[in-house]
Amino acid sequence: MDLDRLISALIGAFFGAAGWLFVGLYMQRRLHDQQARNAARAVYFELTQNEIDVDVAIGHAVFQPLGRSSFDRLLPELATWLDAEELQTIARAYMSHAGYDQVQRETTIPAAVRTALLQRILQEHRAANALLRRRAFSRREAERLAVPLADGSGAAGAPSAVAARGGRDA
Repeated sequence: MDLDRLISALIGAFFGAAGWLFVGLYMQRRLHDQQARNAARAVYFELTQNEIDVDVAIGHAVFQPLGRSSFDRLLPELATWLDAEELQTIARAYMSHAGYDQVQRETTIPAAVRTALLQRILQEHRAANALLRRRAFSRREAERLAVPLADGSGAAGAPSAVAARGGRDA
């Protein structure tokens, strides 16, 4: 075999392997991003349900347990996809569950303090949901999630809309 063919074969093998590596890395990155986006969507809907439950607790003093199973299960995907500040926003909503549980258990807490605590918990959930809506959904999807209901009671999935219908939507 002459030297020109050997060099051509080596160069071709190098660029072929490098191309395969870059395509593989690109496809793996896209798959990872899609998995993280799906994880964020699942956490978004869990937070939406929690937001509804907190809103019902504010308006009617009916406390449902808040969910966190999606967050606990999908935290590794979120941690690799979100910035530290964004992850903290999501985590704060879930950390506020301790306050929700305390307000539910402690009947000696004055009504004004109870309402203020629940309002703060609701704010944490709304901030986390706004962040996830912006990051996990396309602009069109996010707009469709915020479409007012036919009865004019608010955004689709908003706590006030579901509370007006009598509680949890399944």
